[in-house]
Amino acid sequence: MPSICHITGLPTVFVRKEPKTYGTSKLAEGAEINGKTVLIIEDIITTGGQVVSSVKSLRELGAIIDSVLCVVDRKDGYKGNLEEADLKIISLFTSDDLEPISKT
Repeated sequence: MPSICHITGLPTVFVRKEPKTYGTSKLAEGAEINGKTVLIIEDIITTGGQVVSSVKSLRELGAIIDSVLCVVDRKDGYKGNLEEADLKIISLFTSDDLEPISKT
């Protein structure tokens, strides 16, 4: 299955929770992000804590970030965290959307 970077033609960066102590020892692996607008893509957002942490680190590296795209929004109180970080969320599905499916 092709990845999002293959479909869109846009570069991809993978973000670690913290840099490894071996290899390249980078927090963000992939394309250059300094001065670039970056969209964060998450599979599931619950509290938004890891997203905010990653965004803070990427902004320190020069990334310009104002939005987060998530596949499933669990709606568990992350909005304050994301608003404080000046982020808007774009959700493909919410947990409410998926609830009827889980009952079949």
